[in-house]
Amino acid sequence: MVRAPGLLAPLLGLGLGLALSLPGAGAAAADCRALGRVERLAFTPAARARWLAPRVRAPGPLDSLYSTVRRFLSVVQLNPFPAELVKVLLNEPSSVNVDEVVRYEAGYMVCAVIASLYLAVVPIVGLCFCCCRCRRRCGGRVKMEHKAMACERGTLMAFLLLTTLVLLIGMVIAFVTNQRIHEHMGPSAEAVSETLLSLRGLVSDVPLELQAMAQQFSLPQEQVLEELDGVGGSIGNTIHTQLKSTVYEMLASVLSLGQALQVSVDHLRALNATSVELQEGQRTLGPAVRGHRERLLALLREPSCQGCAEALNRAHALELGADFNQVPSVDDVLHRLKGVPEANFSSMVQEENSTFNALPLLAALQTADVVTELKKVVAQQPAGLRTLVEAFPGWEAASRWSRALEEVEQSSRPYLKRVQRYEKYRWIVGCVLCSMVLLVVVCNLLGLTLGIWGLSTREDPSHSEAKGEAGARVGFLPAGFLFSVPLILLVFVTFLVGGNVQTLVCRSWESGELYEFADTPGNLPSSMNLSQLLGLKKNISILLAYQQCKQGAALWKVLQLNDSYDLEKHLDISQYTAKLQQELQKLEVEVKNLELLSPAARQDLQALQSSGLENIHYPSFLVEIQKPVVNTSMEKLAQELEGLSQTQGSSLLGQQLQKEAQGLRNLHQEKVLPQQNLLAKLNLSVQALASSAPHLQLETSGVLDNVTHLEGELPAWAIRILRNESECFLTREMGYFSQYMAWVREEVTQHIATCQPLSGALDNGRVILCDMVADPWNAFWFCLAWCTFFLIPSIVFAVKTSKYFRPIRKRLSSTSSEETQLFHIPRVTSLKL
Repeated sequence: MVRAPGLLAPLLGLGLGLALSLPGAGAAAADCRALGRVERLAFTPAARARWLAPRVRAPGPLDSLYSTVRRFLSVVQLNPFPAELVKVLLNEPSSVNVDEVVRYEAGYMVCAVIASLYLAVVPIVGLCFCCCRCRRRCGGRVKMEHKAMACERGTLMAFLLLTTLVLLIGMVIAFVTNQRIHEHMGPSAEAVSETLLSLRGLVSDVPLELQAMAQQFSLPQEQVLEELDGVGGSIGNTIHTQLKSTVYEMLASVLSLGQALQVSVDHLRALNATSVELQEGQRTLGPAVRGHRERLLALLREPSCQGCAEALNRAHALELGADFNQVPSVDDVLHRLKGVPEANFSSMVQEENSTFNALPLLAALQTADVVTELKKVVAQQPAGLRTLVEAFPGWEAASRWSRALEEVEQSSRPYLKRVQRYEKYRWIVGCVLCSMVLLVVVCNLLGLTLGIWGLSTREDPSHSEAKGEAGARVGFLPAGFLFSVPLILLVFVTFLVGGNVQTLVCRSWESGELYEFADTPGNLPSSMNLSQLLGLKKNISILLAYQQCKQGAALWKVLQLNDSYDLEKHLDISQYTAKLQQELQKLEVEVKNLELLSPAARQDLQALQSSGLENIHYPSFLVEIQKPVVNTSMEKLAQELEGLSQTQGSSLLGQQLQKEAQGLRNLHQEKVLPQQNLLAKLNLSVQALASSAPHLQLETSGVLDNVTHLEGELPAWAIRILRNESECFLTREMGYFSQYMAWVREEVTQHIATCQPLSGALDNGRVILCDMVADPWNAFWFCLAWCTFFLIPSIVFAVKTSKYFRPIRKRLSSTSSEETQLFHIPRVTSLKL
């Protein structure tokens, strides 16, 4: 029998698989990966032009100098923030107690005393030095050359060079810091207008920006509408994918069973037809065999037959072997299988495969109406978003805030221009004073250079005097005393201003004491009530508002608005989602038209199941098949008879034997060989049916049970898959709306309706005033003070060094004019012995 190999094992596995998978189909279908990942939507940022970028001073090589100056100022000003003094100064300037001011500024007073002493002493010392120099007593020449003179000169030159280098470094840094102030002042002034403009739009621009954000709800809507076009096909694909392994396997089993049914019926019919032919052949073959047997027995028993004993024994066995009338009848089974198979299993399976493969298209057609309704729901806008702009509360102080900032901006412009103009003058003065220090440095270096040159050429009698005098004149620079006066004045003025800005404003600003001072009632005049001007809530202080704004608090959390504004209420789309879910529940995909077995095929299998094919007694057939058609080989007997006919003495007996031999051959060819062929054919059908009939009944029962069970479960399984895919689709589409809501929430709380520009403006103001202006300002006077105080040792070392560059007396005696007159060319005189 030709049949699908191993059909029973797949059927048993299929039945077990159905029993395990169908009840848990909902859990198996819980995977939403078939829909793919949610795409990222690209929203247009609602960035405002007024947004303030945080200002930060870039790190540089001067940071260590700035830190040193701040530490110096913290030593100069040890007193804490004078809250009471500032309060009186702001509210009643005329009643300020000078003693308190002096006590607070004690460190600066000490520095003022030092500057005054410097201012008084240095010019007096310089005047005295000039008078002394005019009397030719200061900076004269060395009277006598001695052994330690070279060491003294080298030491003084080294100290002078070291002092000059210190002056040079201080002058260079002073130039750099002076330029740094000048570079920062212009952008800082422009930042004031930029900050005021940003604060003016802090509330007035919010409705427009909220409107722009609400309009971008169309992005997730368009994405969802686009994906709704393919939701039916996607659900159909998912159902097809999850069902195809089971359906394909079941259809393959049905096809294999149909082929086995066709083969079995064909063998059964062949068995019946062969049996009938064998019985008919047996009815005609029996008399002929018996007639030949009787004639042969008569001939071989005659006395004249010589050597016929062995042939006689063969003739006795010449009779029929198999009796085909003994095999059981299969008419009843054939009657039950009459007309089977009526169905064409191959065409049926191919048709059902085509129907099942068309499931995605069928699902798209069945869900088209529901998708249309879903699109109508998606096209609507959630109620909360429609009121996102309208519900934003007004701000009582918004107009006053805008007008006040506008007035401040307008009034600040002339002052800012004036500040920039004065800054230009300050920069010029700073450059001039730094140039004075540069002049001193250049003169010192030039004096050292010429002096060393004069020393190196002193062996030349014709030029030694002039070159030595040149070094001495240049090295002596009494003008340094005059430069110290404007330097110390500028140093103290800039020190007093910059130091107080750093210690009184910047230090308290950074520590938060300024905010605490502003929060304390009564410290500020009524016209400077910052909480009222800013419109803060009554229970929120300026410091707390600054801290919350720095953390990104929303406007309605800090400012005094007309009504509470709940952003999450407007971003709640649960009702919108509920409508979508309600519409998605209406999605239906019918799979009832998918029949794994047609009625004709089911009748064929049921007929096979009740036919009794397995009850046929196949061993009876096998017993008769094992028997020969004739017990004696007729060909051998015919050959033996032909041989006997040649050896007989009686020609008549020989002719009779020859005739019987020819008759046996003819009978064998005409009757026995056809019977043997039929017997082989019968054996093939019996063997096939005997081996397949018991299993075929079990396979038929299994297929019928599984098909019945699967056809009953397919609709419920498809519904579970459909519901799961609907939930997955809803989750996926809600992902787009969640992206939009998260973006709106972030934009509103962090960029649009955030009070962070308030804290940003304050931080930028502190950075501009303290980091970009005050630090280089203080570094500038610090470097000038450095240079001013090092002018004194520079002048002293210059004067001391200059005398070693003048001509030196090597004679034992000379005229008085040669010893006392400076820069006098010596004459040749006689030595006193």
